[in-house]
Amino acid sequence: MSNPDHAFWNDYTITLQKLAIPEAKINYYALWVKRFEKFLHGVPFNQVAPDMVAAFLSNLQNDEEIADWQVSQAKHALKILFQNHLKINLYQSGIRQAEQFKDSIVDDSRLQKLHGDLLKRFESEIRLRHYSYRTEQAYLFWIKRFLSFHDLKSPSSLGPSDIKKYLSFLAQKRNVSASTQNQALNAIVFLYVQTLRRNPGDFKDFTHAKRPILVPTVLTKDEVNRMLEKLEGVYKVMAGLLWGSGLRLSECLQLRIQDIDFETNQIIVRNGKGAKDRVTMLPQRFIEPLKEQIEKSKKLYDADRAHKTTGVFIWPALERKFPNAGKKWCWQFVFPSEKLSIDPRSRLVRRHHLYPDVLQRHVKQAAFDAGIVKRVSCHTLRHSFATQLLQNGADIRTVQELLGHSDISTTMIYT
Repeated sequence: MSNPDHAFWNDYTITLQKLAIPEAKINYYALWVKRFEKFLHGVPFNQVAPDMVAAFLSNLQNDEEIADWQVSQAKHALKILFQNHLKINLYQSGIRQAEQFKDSIVDDSRLQKLHGDLLKRFESEIRLRHYSYRTEQAYLFWIKRFLSFHDLKSPSSLGPSDIKKYLSFLAQKRNVSASTQNQALNAIVFLYVQTLRRNPGDFKDFTHAKRPILVPTVLTKDEVNRMLEKLEGVYKVMAGLLWGSGLRLSECLQLRIQDIDFETNQIIVRNGKGAKDRVTMLPQRFIEPLKEQIEKSKKLYDADRAHKTTGVFIWPALERKFPNAGKKWCWQFVFPSEKLSIDPRSRLVRRHHLYPDVLQRHVKQAAFDAGIVKRVSCHTLRHSFATQLLQNGADIRTVQELLGHSDISTTMIYT
């Protein structure tokens, strides 16, 4: 059984069909089982131990290229393999033994059945407060895991000790960072305070994840110039603004036409981290390339208007007050995507800004091509902006304002 033959896979397929697994998914279920077979390195299926199943699923969970729904699908495929096809009762015990994996399996269908109304209320509350879509998805991710950790019990029946248990689990078993644990904490508090309208209670004595003191990776001016030489077009302009203006990646992507002031050489960052606006510098070096990029954006805008495409996303409260604002030129993105996409909230087809992963990939590849051996990301350019300002004699408070830091201690790390 360590090397299943053609007949085995045919029989497994028949088992899937009997269990009403959709035809479109059967091949994927078989692929997960084949991947598990490869993971076993020759161990026959009838000799598999529970911890082998747990380790395999844990590896999938830690793979950044595999989504949560794929992990759930792999879990289901193995469950059918052992319980329904091979009649081996080890799968559930394997999951129970994998304590480090306890919150990783999210049964979305059962979750929606038990808590669908609650999740809809959560979405309404977070959108009412104008949280970003990225924050909404992150909070939803943690709420689902929190509920899964407690076997999908109603959060109304869970108390401070249950919240403390999960937060401590993240630090002790999952070894998450302090910022990740804090995000999970914020999501759970939002669920109780804003969605359920109840006090979650006192759970302050949970185990806190260690907050490491890290020195930011910084590029020299020569390294940045070498990297920029390897970039072209819109990616070169965007990377230049991250370095020359100290923008975060999301802030750069969300720039609107009206946020660029060529007369004063300033960029207005609206609704930045912490829902704060700020003003930063527009580097002289990138003014002309930026103007050329805006001309390209104007062509896409004109085409959208000719085809009567839905306007770009603007905040709901503003859209209610000015229904046509999203179709005005001043509200268009400086770095629009070439393709139209479906708005994940409204489900309307509209033009969005470039996807963040696209620039991340280009920056990393450019750094590699330039022979830079440091670990480079888009945020590295922001670090380099701050460091070079301080090296050139800028006041720490000025750097704090340009970066948009609430606490001066955050800026002090660059000293």
